[in-house]
Amino acid sequence: MEEQKLPAHFERGTDGPKVILAGLDGSDTSWRAAAYAAGLARRQHALLALVYVQPYMPTGAALGVPVSEVDTGIAEQLLAEIRDSVERLQGTFTVRWEFHTFRGDPYNGLTTAAEQLTADAVVVGASERAGHRFVGSVAVRLVKAGRWPVTVVP
Repeated sequence: MEEQKLPAHFERGTDGPKVILAGLDGSDTSWRAAAYAAGLARRQHALLALVYVQPYMPTGAALGVPVSEVDTGIAEQLLAEIRDSVERLQGTFTVRWEFHTFRGDPYNGLTTAAEQLTADAVVVGASERAGHRFVGSVAVRLVKAGRWPVTVVP
């Protein structure tokens, strides 16, 4: 009997997550979300994709602030903190991870990242801004999009 080969294509969520995306912006809740996502990635043998979305700053550019330098500095600082954490935990447990930066507003940046990285799950920190309870946070928008399982870490 001849074995039939099926065409290879991306299929989300069939054998557990392969890529877990965590949004990271340096806030306390985003670091907790990254730690939670790291635990999930470790247990599922998945890749942890840590994503920082560099905001567009048209007003800063108009005032002469070198936007690329500001954004690069934040991304480099986050990457240094991630590497420090990985070094401290070395030998305790291992997680495959990558750090990515995308440009745009947080919601569109995270959705673009999740699509491009073929994320199976998205983990974000709860918003620390009081106004988001009324207007809607990035986490709420991601959940409403309904394209990935989303975990919101307080």
